Amino acid sequence: MDFEYSKKVTELKAHLEAFMKKNVLVKEQAVFKEISSGDRWQPSTIVEDLKIQAREEGLWNLFLPESEYGAGLTNLEYAPLCEVMGHSPFAPEVFNCSAPDTGNMEVLVRYGTEAQKTKWLEPLLAGSIRSAFAMTEPDVASSDARNIQAQIRKDGNTYKVNGKKWWISGAGDPRCKVLIFMGKTDPKNKDPYKQQSMILIPMDSPGITIERMLSVFGYDDAPHGHAEMTFKDVQVPGENMLLGQGRGFEIAQGRLGPGRIHHCMRLIGLAERALTEMCRRTHTRTAFGKRISEQGVTRERIAEARISIDQARLLTLKAAQMMDVHGNKAARKEIAMIKVAAPNMACRVIDWAIQAHGGGGVSGDFSLASAYAQARTLRLADGPDEVHRDQIARLELASQTKKMTE
Repeated sequence: MDFEYSKKVTELKAHLEAFMKKNVLVKEQAVFKEISSGDRWQPSTIVEDLKIQAREEGLWNLFLPESEYGAGLTNLEYAPLCEVMGHSPFAPEVFNCSAPDTGNMEVLVRYGTEAQKTKWLEPLLAGSIRSAFAMTEPDVASSDARNIQAQIRKDGNTYKVNGKKWWISGAGDPRCKVLIFMGKTDPKNKDPYKQQSMILIPMDSPGITIERMLSVFGYDDAPHGHAEMTFKDVQVPGENMLLGQGRGFEIAQGRLGPGRIHHCMRLIGLAERALTEMCRRTHTRTAFGKRISEQGVTRERIAEARISIDQARLLTLKAAQMMDVHGNKAARKEIAMIKVAAPNMACRVIDWAIQAHGGGGVSGDFSLASAYAQARTLRLADGPDEVHRDQIARLELASQTKKMTE
């Protein structure tokens, strides 16, 4: 495996890092201050201005592999760029590379009709609208997507949608104009993987109600947010069905693979920032007659953090290369492995950084408390650790069993 970056990627990475240093990181506090004043659910004008600048500089839609719409980068090439964006919570949006829009755009690129692409993909690529993804439900264990109970019923030339969903990230944003909804079109199908479908629902459709915005460890993530929503007799045009009835699981697998690895790439950047802040803090603070950075326990944690981050990065790059060479399905074990490894690594490194900051680490004066909330959430988002570990074990057992019989 050759992980050396090409000239194109090296130049893009340097450009991105310079943009982040000059325009993004220095404006973090200003963005947080802007969001915390007035209507917190309105987009940040600072971020909107940065998006115009990023697009003008060619740092836009970098995430789409094998597509004429993006920068033409492979998953492996995108990895170091996504990691750089992970240093700041709002950076991915600046470059139009934030979830859930990236996953939804990939769905439309792969499975959308030309009409669907014109209506929804093009404005998403332009950054003029945002989107959401409605899959998880409060009343069932949605880690097993076969449990989903929401209904999509054929009604003449339209579909009627009923159900309750939550953790719909991005639904609180006024720019969110469309969501991808997963529900059952054929609940009696003997094949449980053909009962589900996905359909595009405009957010202004009658019958949609945002019941509440959910918090994550006390953070509401405005203006993005995570909604609990009900859908009551929502009429959706028949042409909004994605790929065809009964193909929801097929689409989900195509969508969630890249989404999962993108989360891991960003988490590596988040952990790198936490390590930097831990080193800076402990080098400038004194306790018991010497710098905290000279204390044995601190040095051990710094060393372990460096090892853990590099291990996670290498596993991420391996998974990205397998996706590029063999496809997402063949790389499912590696994707599952990094989806377990990266969030756990980030939680551990950020926790050490919090400890090094003392009481300040759990306050809003530093970025670490919100970073921990983000990393901890990603042990659940796109499938909990337990589900991924089970998949890894099953795939490993199948591989080992095959070897025994050869």
